[in-house]
Amino acid sequence: MNHSANDSIYQRILLKPLGLDRDNSFVIWILLLFASMMAAGMYYFEGNVALVTGILYLIFILFLSVFRIDYSLYLFIFTVLLFEQYAIPGFATITHDVSFFNNLKEISYVPYFHFGMISPFEIHILFLSFALLMHMAVRKDFTFKPISVWGAYLVFFACLVLAFLNGMRTGGDFMIALWEVRALFYLCLMYLIVPQILESKKQITMLFWVIIIGITIKALQGVARFVNLGFTTGGFDVLTNHEDPVFMITLFVLLIGFLLFQTGQKQKLWLLASLLIFFVGFYVAQRRATYGSLIVSITAILVLLPALKRIQFLKFFIPVLSILLIYGFAFWNNASSSVGRPVQMLKSAFVEPDMETNFRDYSSNLYRDNENYNLAQTVVNNTVLGTGFGKRYDQPIPLINIRFPLRDYIPHNHMYWILVKMGSVGFFAFWFFFNCFVAKGTQVFTRLNDPYLKVITLVIVIAVINQMVVSFFDLQLTYYRSMIYLGCLMGLLPVIMHIDREQKSQDETITEIV
Repeated sequence: MNHSANDSIYQRILLKPLGLDRDNSFVIWILLLFASMMAAGMYYFEGNVALVTGILYLIFILFLSVFRIDYSLYLFIFTVLLFEQYAIPGFATITHDVSFFNNLKEISYVPYFHFGMISPFEIHILFLSFALLMHMAVRKDFTFKPISVWGAYLVFFACLVLAFLNGMRTGGDFMIALWEVRALFYLCLMYLIVPQILESKKQITMLFWVIIIGITIKALQGVARFVNLGFTTGGFDVLTNHEDPVFMITLFVLLIGFLLFQTGQKQKLWLLASLLIFFVGFYVAQRRATYGSLIVSITAILVLLPALKRIQFLKFFIPVLSILLIYGFAFWNNASSSVGRPVQMLKSAFVEPDMETNFRDYSSNLYRDNENYNLAQTVVNNTVLGTGFGKRYDQPIPLINIRFPLRDYIPHNHMYWILVKMGSVGFFAFWFFFNCFVAKGTQVFTRLNDPYLKVITLVIVIAVINQMVVSFFDLQLTYYRSMIYLGCLMGLLPVIMHIDREQKSQDETITEIV
């Protein structure tokens, strides 16, 4: 092998075999540094591999946030999608055992310390926020992107804070109030910081690759359990987390958009190749709310699409709808068939389930009816400002015990929960913010020329509608994963608007030159 006369022994022996040169030789020093830290950590913490790996991961995140904040955001969203906030009953998985969403003092492999009231994902958010502030202070070319519907956002955020303070003022439990309000706070934070981190179409494309891969992995987990149980659900209530089918709906919308607007070729091929995985993953999640939400989401797509695209969509959708209607009629009165389970879940939302043939849905509906009555009575007693966070809702009808420690504070119907906790004032602020955002997103969707950005905007608008529908029936607004994901998607709208303005400005400049 011939070497340049200027190459040092270090370059010939170490760098070139690794495909490195003087310009990127820092990589090997970083690897050596982390290897040294790993060895020192293993010695100091007596071989606690999980703890040392976690510490090195957080150090890596800190450096990544400072030097490539966009990559740090991608990794954050991927970990939020990958790891689980709550365990799936009957299944032990590393994606939950990592305890990514648990406070440090609650993680088994971390030595206990009383002040460990922060979780790994919150540390990542802090690093992102710190790095963003540093970029704002140091970078001369940094421009702050105004967030969408900022007035409505500020009103909602102010009401959220006031409801928290109201709960504390009237004797609410501080820690429980934090549990209740945290997820919505993360949505507000992501809504604010995402537009400041991302600025190009390439970055949005990369983010959606991360989203697609993350959700694919969760669908595969559900499919693997389904296969291992002999192609049945094995009597388990769910085989995935409650949030996962909600995420999958956004990918269904993404694929529909790609097919209609003929864009996103590589991502479209991935979604088409994985479609069966997503359908099975959606089925084994067994969430009634998501079936209803999927129907509403499809309806919303039809309303938003331009006339020609709507006709094009209906040409494909009507045959599919016909097959689904035949399937629905065939299994509408067949509660014993596992194949017809989705029909029975959807039916139970409209027709009172029979106690003998569908006891699971019957008891679930009865519990929710009692719960909703209790919430209504609480609203009557706290109409304007609500109870505030951290306080129990009234229970004139005693509820049975369920596997949820915050049963007396957080009900299934999160729309009623907002009304109970924030009162009519906060409830109005909540809907004012999200309705203003959907209206703004719809306006942007109709004005965009770039087909890829148009599809992403469609996904963002439908994601909000999807989340609101699911939250009416199920726990969602207190799930960290759901709110971080939704906040990230909503935060993309100002980025899309910024890119669109730049594209149109460039087109006008070219036109003037020509």
